[in-house]
Amino acid sequence: MKFEELKSRWSWRPIHHCPGRLILNEREITLSPEEVVGSHVEPREFQVEGARDTVVVVQISDGGLISYRKKDGRYLHTLNTAAGFERKLQQLGISL
Repeated sequence: MKFEELKSRWSWRPIHHCPGRLILNEREITLSPEEVVGSHVEPREFQVEGARDTVVVVQISDGGLISYRKKDGRYLHTLNTAAGFERKLQQLGISL
């Protein structure tokens, strides 16, 4: 899966002041990362000190999906270009 394929498959909006990062529109918030990217992926989960929710990461060929799983099972999904993905992982202190 590639960034442009995911971008065209779902309804995303840019995250203000975060170049290369998009957020999935709220109505799809119950979708899991596997439902967003495809069942062929293996998401990796992280507990990050700076994030109150579990961080779920899926790397794709030219970027990645960073999702935040809320305690009630809902998700906040962000689609990231390669540069946006790398930058956000560094901010979170996640190394793949």
